[in-house]
Amino acid sequence: MNQQGLRFEKLKIASFDFTCCEGCQLQLANRESTLADFLRLIDIRNFREISSEQHDDYDIALIEGSISRSDEVERLLAIRRQAKVLVAFGTCACFGGVNSLKNRVSGEAAVSEVYGEIKVETLPVRRISEVVKVDLSIPGCPVAKEEVERIIISLVTGSLVTLPKYPVCVECKAALNTCLFELGEICLGPITRAGCHAVCTTGKTPCLGCRGPAEEINMEAFLHLVKERGLSRSDLQEKLAFYNAFDAFTP
Repeated sequence: MNQQGLRFEKLKIASFDFTCCEGCQLQLANRESTLADFLRLIDIRNFREISSEQHDDYDIALIEGSISRSDEVERLLAIRRQAKVLVAFGTCACFGGVNSLKNRVSGEAAVSEVYGEIKVETLPVRRISEVVKVDLSIPGCPVAKEEVERIIISLVTGSLVTLPKYPVCVECKAALNTCLFELGEICLGPITRAGCHAVCTTGKTPCLGCRGPAEEINMEAFLHLVKERGLSRSDLQEKLAFYNAFDAFTP
């Protein structure tokens, strides 16, 4: 029972990392101003950034990272069998993320570039939904802490879980930012799902689309905008491919 006298059952939550930097999990763990209240709502069963305890019983599994090895496939399948709700947590889990850049070269070339003569097993990088059924996706590199807390609270209370449908441009304009296209930059804000509070563009850094496509984006109009401004098509392709989030919209 909470302070308002409302009863709710704590959901058992586990967080797991695959091929990733664990930055999304740290985002949630580092939100000290609300972390204590947030943890009162849930029962952490496995989340090494928060607790050293590990348990195999959980309702919700947060999956950070993409899949790049066969042992990760087996581990993910086992988690999917246990979890009632499986959440793709962050851009790598949702789209493949920066790890997907490895798919541009052969697996052997990618390994030798980093490890030299050492033999390391590697597979083409896959997003989580290419291996198991995903019930909910929370994009972002890293995820937005406030959004994750809001979504988890919605799951705990049985409320409707939603993500913004509009593009980052809406948040950028609300912040009274100068459009980066006016400064000669290619920015993916017009086609990227909002929810990040336009943090990159507010810092004068063009959006790279880590949150994936906004709903009902007009790619044709966006490409026309880039051409009209005389901006580089190759630079655009590089930005679109950076997180592998726009593969459905690019040749």
